[in-house]
Amino acid sequence: MTPDEQSVLDRIDEELLVRVTCQLLQAIGQNPPGEEAATVAVLAAAGRELGLDVVTSPVEPGRDNVSITLAGGNGPGLLILGHTDVVPVGDGWTTDPYGGVVKEGRIYGRGASDMKGGLAAALVAMAALRGAGLSGPVELAAVVDEEETGKGIRAYVDHARGAAVAAGSGPGFLGCITAEPTDLQTIIAARGDSYLRVAVHGRACHAGNPDDGANAIYGAAAVVAEIERLHAELAADPHPLLGPATWSVGQINGGTGGSIVPADCVIVADRRLLPGESPAAVLDDLRARVAALRLEDRGLSVELEMPMEMPAFETAADAELVRVIEAARIDAGGPELPLAGWTAACDGGYVARDLDVPVVVLGPGSVTTQAHRADESVPIAELVTAARAYTLTALRLLT
Repeated sequence: MTPDEQSVLDRIDEELLVRVTCQLLQAIGQNPPGEEAATVAVLAAAGRELGLDVVTSPVEPGRDNVSITLAGGNGPGLLILGHTDVVPVGDGWTTDPYGGVVKEGRIYGRGASDMKGGLAAALVAMAALRGAGLSGPVELAAVVDEEETGKGIRAYVDHARGAAVAAGSGPGFLGCITAEPTDLQTIIAARGDSYLRVAVHGRACHAGNPDDGANAIYGAAAVVAEIERLHAELAADPHPLLGPATWSVGQINGGTGGSIVPADCVIVADRRLLPGESPAAVLDDLRARVAALRLEDRGLSVELEMPMEMPAFETAADAELVRVIEAARIDAGGPELPLAGWTAACDGGYVARDLDVPVVVLGPGSVTTQAHRADESVPIAELVTAARAYTLTALRLLT
């Protein structure tokens, strides 16, 4: 590490980092129903307080994306990506989920790991980078609706593509760090995700004469069995970092009573995607498999749709972004961990696919032991290390 780099790292303010993290945790942000506004307000206020450029963009009423930018030269910049929504609090908490409680070196609250701690670390890193003479900007894009259907990131990439077309140039980023919780391990590939909704329609009748109707639940059961077969087939073709693509039926709802042959039944399934897989092709494949069941011969009809899709991504291990951020992570005090893949999905897939920008995931906290759990927390030491890693990455990419 050079003396100039160390002088910038010395400006990382741990007290500020803890304060911003706690303020973010004390703001609600559950999704559903989409309560990100309070978190956006806190993040935007912190950015302005630190002298950064803050722009909010409406996605839906009361749901704004926020972009916080540290200006640099006219060259391409670095994007740090995050989200302002958190999953619902749920039961089982022994601490206040909106307390931002600091205890024994950790900060507790819903979203501490996933991912308000990462947002705070990025913001404090940008504050430390002021006056560093960067060749391009550093932007923190914090979007809404990551935990549900991705409305925020889709609005963000649509705007970025439109701006690039208007300027007659590319998206203007050398790389993107998605600040999701990875235990400070560099993630170079992540599975995508999609939800598929299968609605089976039949004909109701009295259960005393069931053959007078067409049982939608029986048809749905055949579809569920087919999805289970598809899942087993995918296991034979794993990705080296991510394992196989998967199917999982997570919800089924049908019928109105035990004495009535059900006229309708709805299945919701989760399909995890591998890099390069087309969500449209996945939907077409399931449609063909369902058609082969010939449910119409049983008086049934089927509707299929994909209400949500989040693309997978993979960045080459020898890409410049990966080499720079991995060295920065180690120099920042990060753990000795190999490059890895992530079976979770994140908004970074949209940046890789739609903006053609290389992406890695790196952040404080744990997606496996903290995210979406009661008493969620993040270690303060990891927040500091993440801020240092983001700072060094920006210095080395943009100077």
